[in-house]
Amino acid sequence: MKKVFVLLTAALMCGSVIAQEQKAEEQEEGYKFTIVKELPVTSVKDQHRAGTCWCYSGLGFIEAELLRMNKGEYDFSEMYIVEKTYNDRATAAIRTNGDISFSQGGSFYDVIYGMKTFGLVPEELMRPGAMYGDTLSDHTELSALTDAMVAAIAKNDKLTKLQSSPEGGLLCAKAIAAVHSVYLGQIPEKFNYQGKEYTPKSFYESLGLNPDDYVSITSYTHHPFYEKFVLEIQDNWRHATCYNVTLDEMMQIFDNAIENGYTVAWGSDVSEQGFRMGVRKGFCVLPATEVSASMGSDMAHWTGMKAKAIQDEAAKHPTPQRWVSQEERQQAFDNRETTDDHGMLIYGTAKDQMGNEYYMVKNSWGTDFEPYHGMFFASKAFVRYKTMNIVVHKNALPAEIAKKLGIDQSDSKSSKKGKK
Repeated sequence: MKKVFVLLTAALMCGSVIAQEQKAEEQEEGYKFTIVKELPVTSVKDQHRAGTCWCYSGLGFIEAELLRMNKGEYDFSEMYIVEKTYNDRATAAIRTNGDISFSQGGSFYDVIYGMKTFGLVPEELMRPGAMYGDTLSDHTELSALTDAMVAAIAKNDKLTKLQSSPEGGLLCAKAIAAVHSVYLGQIPEKFNYQGKEYTPKSFYESLGLNPDDYVSITSYTHHPFYEKFVLEIQDNWRHATCYNVTLDEMMQIFDNAIENGYTVAWGSDVSEQGFRMGVRKGFCVLPATEVSASMGSDMAHWTGMKAKAIQDEAAKHPTPQRWVSQEERQQAFDNRETTDDHGMLIYGTAKDQMGNEYYMVKNSWGTDFEPYHGMFFASKAFVRYKTMNIVVHKNALPAEIAKKLGIDQSDSKSSKKGKK
């Protein structure tokens, strides 16, 4: 009996050790990233309850450009560009009888156009939420007012003639601008920064940026390659143009930019399951749901698995990634499966333990949302499929692609200090 008891105890202990080892293995399972290259960027911000990702990512891109140029670290006011853009978009909606939509959304071009036309101001002059006693933006109430005001004018058939103010301009546009000022803050005419007096325009001009150095890139087949076209999305209300390249060339631009020290303003669809299931854990992926020999030595593990099972595994640890074709990407855009959802900043590259490649992404949802303090890793497969458009410095393009597009990459005042 004693011997049996000893053997039983030993077996139980052995089983306990195995169970602990299995539990440890389960705890170790997950995504492990190795950073390949990381470029300097400014701190993560929080857009909170406002549809202003386009401005946070766009200005984050400009701030990163100044770091690249060794101009120092800046923190620009998003609300300054947001207020100017909201006012312009409201007027455009009114002048087109609502054919141009009015919303909180925007594009990277709104930031490029805004800094060129209106200038920039430091963050401390117009902070988010300051006008209603908060430290973050909440544009819910603001939009409830201004959406109704714009619609009341833009879509009112009884208003055959709009009233003008004595000093000129639409009276309704001034009323809408007044509401924006109440909620977003008074736009400064002059201010002091580090011992010097500036206007928003002179402050911008002091930075040495050239807005003409920045180009928008996309890849779709419903327009000719190597030509420019107006990307057909609602928030491209200023009708900015994109250069059209092949899908493989677009991915070359991502890699060439990061390798040579240039960050990438990234507009993407984030409605995919691969984003929603993983972004809170710090990743977004595009799992392969059809297994092929190209998946290598792990193929036996994945062969025969159903798509749902692969998706479930992808939520826990790396899996083979789906590498879409140009045709699949186009179909997703045409079927409205790929939509213009979110603007972010790409600033590095990485790999997971399976060898899948990723881009490092700076988000604008605060530092508590993801485990990596406001950034996450987006697989190249996901980026290839779901990128709407990007904005980069023209010198971030591979020379052969720039030549096809007719882009002059001769040196400019914002192109120096490119490599890191």
